[in-house]
Amino acid sequence: MEGCIFCKIVQREIPAQVVYEDEVILAFRDVNPVAPVHVLIIPKEHIAGVLSLNQEHSEIIKGIWLVIPKLAQELGIADRGFRVVVNSGPAAGQSVPHLHFHLLGGRAFSWPPG
Repeated sequence: MEGCIFCKIVQREIPAQVVYEDEVILAFRDVNPVAPVHVLIIPKEHIAGVLSLNQEHSEIIKGIWLVIPKLAQELGIADRGFRVVVNSGPAAGQSVPHLHFHLLGGRAFSWPPG
């Protein structure tokens, strides 16, 4: 989608610290981390958000959920624990209209989040 910052990262128009990539998924470090480990995991295909998902996206979503434990292990946060966050819409904190999963770790988290 034109103007989407995450699509520009996928297309390498904007640099990012990539930690994982395959044919359909890209994972990179967040430029404004809220934890020592803060990685964004996105589908390369532009999907605006959770409400845009349909059956055709099932393999992409399955792939993302299978990459998450792999990244947690590689980034050293699997044993202590980590958080996965998906925001849906502006009121929930989704600032980029491209589906993305936050993988957060390296510190203790409270619940509920503030």
